[in-house]
Amino acid sequence: MSVRRSSKSVSSQVSFGSRRRISTSSRVVTNGFESSGFGYGNLGYDVFSKSLTSGYEVPLYSNEKQTMQNLNDRLAFYLEKVYSMEKANSKLDLQIQTFYENKSPMQSKDMSSYFKTISDLRTQILSRFVQNSELRLKLDNTRMAAADFQIKYETEKNLRMIVEADLPRLRGVMGEIKLSIADLENHHTGLTEELLYLKKTHEEDLHMLRAKQSGSVNVEIDSATRSDLGQMLKELRSQYETLVEKNRREVEQWYQTKVEMWRTQVSSSRTDINTSQTEFTEIKRTVQSLDIELQGLITLKQQLEQSLVEVRERYSAKLGQLQIYIDNLQEERQRLNTDIQEQATEYQLLLDIRMRLETEIAEYRRLLGGEEHTTVISTSKASMVKTETVTTTEIKEEIEDVHNPHLQRRVKVIVEEMIDGQVVSTSVDENVQDIN
Repeated sequence: MSVRRSSKSVSSQVSFGSRRRISTSSRVVTNGFESSGFGYGNLGYDVFSKSLTSGYEVPLYSNEKQTMQNLNDRLAFYLEKVYSMEKANSKLDLQIQTFYENKSPMQSKDMSSYFKTISDLRTQILSRFVQNSELRLKLDNTRMAAADFQIKYETEKNLRMIVEADLPRLRGVMGEIKLSIADLENHHTGLTEELLYLKKTHEEDLHMLRAKQSGSVNVEIDSATRSDLGQMLKELRSQYETLVEKNRREVEQWYQTKVEMWRTQVSSSRTDINTSQTEFTEIKRTVQSLDIELQGLITLKQQLEQSLVEVRERYSAKLGQLQIYIDNLQEERQRLNTDIQEQATEYQLLLDIRMRLETEIAEYRRLLGGEEHTTVISTSKASMVKTETVTTTEIKEEIEDVHNPHLQRRVKVIVEEMIDGQVVSTSVDENVQDIN
């Protein structure tokens, strides 16, 4: 059974790496078997200390069969340890592989969706910034337009105040015109009455003259003189009538001119007042609509700013959570790398232990197959000293990763002299020879 396990160990050892070592060691034993000198204290695998420090010694002339049985038992114990280490190693390999498959950040957590979400959110935030800039520009334009309308409103208001201030003067002028018209009408009435009075006086004068002519005294006058007097009266009447008509026409023309002039001024003033009132009404309506639009834009701006603040807070919290998650993943990755390095170190140590155990197995096989050894026995008066020298040829073959085979022949001779169970002297002779 031990031989089968040994062959299994050797075959599995070859599959662990690209470097193969076949090594044997030699020992010089006096009054028993010495430990192989492999230290496993760092891993806690004190495989050889229990069996080699128990004072197990083989006498020089003991039964060879019993010695081989003890060696076989030790070999079985070593093989059991190797088998258990192989099982533990395979279990660790399976656990590491399962851990990588289940807990790997690149496989279990795909961060591309988060990155895509973050990119979309950044795009939305940039679009929001652009919209806010456009709204600010529109708001500034609206404020400038409102300022222009305010200036126009102030100008029209000043014009209206000027017109309203000029209205009392125009009303006074209109009153003066009305008084002038009344005076002219009174003057026309007086002239008409004067004309009637002159006509009446003229008729009375005619009647008086006629009455004088029709009196008792008959005065004969020249007919030519009478005709001249009538002609003179006619001329005088025509002159007066012409003068009165001329004065009347001049007064009427002056009156009509003044009335038309003042009517034109009043009409133009009324037109200007109506136009100013219409423009004032339109400007007031425009200002009110602009105020309403401005209030709406201010409200929309405040809502957008509030939404932007909420979006920033929400996505800042999400980014913080993602950063914490990424930090946790990085810490977990570092911890996994540390665990993997520790397990790799432990695995390498186990592999070294296995190689050394296989070396021991090869040594035991060599011992079972027989070896040539020289025994030197020396006696003295104090005690019996036995010195056994074992010469072993170690052939070491290394296959590097670059496929450059290198063979060495190493011969190591260790001679120890023991007196009464104590090592008196030790000598080591090592010879290394390259084999081409």
